[in-house]
Amino acid sequence: MDNTNINESKQEKKEGKGKVAAEYIITLAIAVAAGLFLNFFILVNARIPSGSMENTIMTGDRVFGYRLAYLNNDPERYDIVIFKYPDDESTLYIKRIMGLPGETVIISDGQVYVYDASVDTTEYADVELLLDPYLCGDALLLDDSFCPETPEGGGIRDGVFRVPENSYFMLGDNRNHSKDSRFWTNKYVAKEKILGKAVFKYWPLTEMKTLGYKGEDQ
Repeated sequence: MDNTNINESKQEKKEGKGKVAAEYIITLAIAVAAGLFLNFFILVNARIPSGSMENTIMTGDRVFGYRLAYLNNDPERYDIVIFKYPDDESTLYIKRIMGLPGETVIISDGQVYVYDASVDTTEYADVELLLDPYLCGDALLLDDSFCPETPEGGGIRDGVFRVPENSYFMLGDNRNHSKDSRFWTNKYVAKEKILGKAVFKYWPLTEMKTLGYKGEDQ
């Protein structure tokens, strides 16, 4: 083999390695771009830092939220959502929606009652509604079957909450140990601050499951 053939062979190998490297870089760039697109436009990847949603979601679990869930639909009662904490929007929270826009939520002796937006509850003082949550008619008693303990009442755990339009009232499933709408300074979450609906727990791998409401109104 003459020097010309040797040089050509070396050049071909060099070009081949360069082509492989270029393909690897392009593939990596596409994967990174796809990951960023999913993270910013499709999914919210969240790690659960506390026990406020036990036993539905445990401390250290990881979940995916679907950012497009409310693109054409409104959030529904019992949806678990990831949102910007109203008192500090740099922090993300995950809770369950219990009160819808315009509703009156009454928490009395740990139980949650709701009047829909058509019922005017302002003619009664809050203390009257707490003593008799059915004072305005047939209130809806909400499900608490997902709570790990019997919800406690009294003090600041009970209250009357009139949800503004385009906003939502949030509670943690571990209601006796949850910092939620009952305790916040800004008690309600505007729809545009909801980043996504929590739809799937993917970690731990042995406990993967979908996150959907399976109970019933009482």
